[in-house]
Amino acid sequence: MQNVKIFSGSSNRPLAEELCRQLNVPLGDIEISRLQSGEISLRYTESIRSSHVYIVQSLSHPVNEHLVELMIMIDAAKRASAKTINIVMPYYGYARQERKAAPREPISAKLVADVLTTVGADRIITVDLHADPIQGFFDIPVDHITALDLITDYLKAKNIKNPVVVSPDAGRATTAEKLANYMDCPFAIIIKNRPAHNKTKITHIIGEVEGMTPIIIEDLIDTGGTIVNVVEALHKRGANDAYICATHGLFSENALEKLSHPNIKEVIITDTIAIDPNHPDKFVVLPMAELLATALRIINNGGSINTLFKTMQM
Repeated sequence: MQNVKIFSGSSNRPLAEELCRQLNVPLGDIEISRLQSGEISLRYTESIRSSHVYIVQSLSHPVNEHLVELMIMIDAAKRASAKTINIVMPYYGYARQERKAAPREPISAKLVADVLTTVGADRIITVDLHADPIQGFFDIPVDHITALDLITDYLKAKNIKNPVVVSPDAGRATTAEKLANYMDCPFAIIIKNRPAHNKTKITHIIGEVEGMTPIIIEDLIDTGGTIVNVVEALHKRGANDAYICATHGLFSENALEKLSHPNIKEVIITDTIAIDPNHPDKFVVLPMAELLATALRIINNGGSINTLFKTMQM
């Protein structure tokens, strides 16, 4: 990792610190503050000329603050003559707005990609995008990392009896199938419609779930409403208490309270988004730093990211 400097935005400094520890690289010095008007002011307090700069920033709540902060960090690095500017964005905000679901709607995921590229980013390293085609929104390299191996290894170690992997919608079916194959168990799919953002109505469950332990796999958990609806629908079909798995835990509004549901056994997430250390006991947070550190070594030295993942080869 020669000539590499890693800096953290405000969104997830603990992950950046652990990433640097894994790489045996000091976390770079940067001053970030807010003016009285609310404007973001920042300055790199060490030279980054001709360095490969990595900026760690998830686009989590408050997403717009973190996006603008990231843009300013990129601009400052470019003006300080960084050799390359690489964005380690564990959670890509606006990813759920990747298509026009109705007339006169924007495709905000594409807009964010255009903005980051225009500002000066040379590469994006991200984890479990909401939709794989978002990689094509960028005109720069995108390294798409998955946390599926972390999650599957954790689940397999628990020796869950009569597991069934459940996809909460058709969009997660491919991921659910990979997880089911890895765990050598059946999987089911929830069919639902979405009358509005963060609102769902379950219409069908395809697959046998009675007497089985559901493992619900998602890319993210926002308000928790959809997850609770799925858990209750499975329980009515005779399923046991469920394990909830997701890469990104946004936990908006009263999501933590909702996920304390009696029919949820565990909620398994990663630390792509910073979470309050005083989270409920049923929450399990899997660390991403080691996986990200290995990916950064491969990127810096040359190699294939796909070799990191067992589930990629299935």
